[in-house]
This record gives sequence, structure tokens and C-alpha cells, in this order.
Amino acid sequence: MGFADLSIAEIAADYNTSVAEVLQLCDRLGINYKNPQTRLALEDVKAIISEIMAKRNCSGSDRQEDSSL
Repeated sequence: MGFADLSIAEIAADYNTSVAEVLQLCDRLGINYKNPQTRLALEDVKAIISEIMAKRNCSGSDRQEDSSL
């Protein structure tokens, strides 16, 4: 398993979300960590980013549907 050399805190900053939200995603996805500076495996980073983007896409489509009413 390779490492992406990204910490939880860096992912939160890069994707303009809270550290708490990324930690919740780690818990939900079963990703082990010690603190927000924990460096994550590449597969784990991909899973977290995928969840963040899916949530944003879902929120964006909700807004588009509301504005068309």
C-alpha cells in the first residue's frame, strides 16, 4: 500500500472542509488515524476525496433543482 504523503489536516485544507468532517469520514470508512497530522495511505486518501466530491456533487445538484422551480 503506497502513501499519498497527505495528512488529514492537509486534505481538509485542500478541499475547503473541516478537519472534523474528514475525521468523521475516516471513522465511517474504517480508516485508522491517531490525529489530524496522520499521513494516510493512497487508497484511503482516494476514498476520502471521493466521498467529499460526491457530497459536493449531491449538494450542487440539489441547489440546481431548487433554482429551477
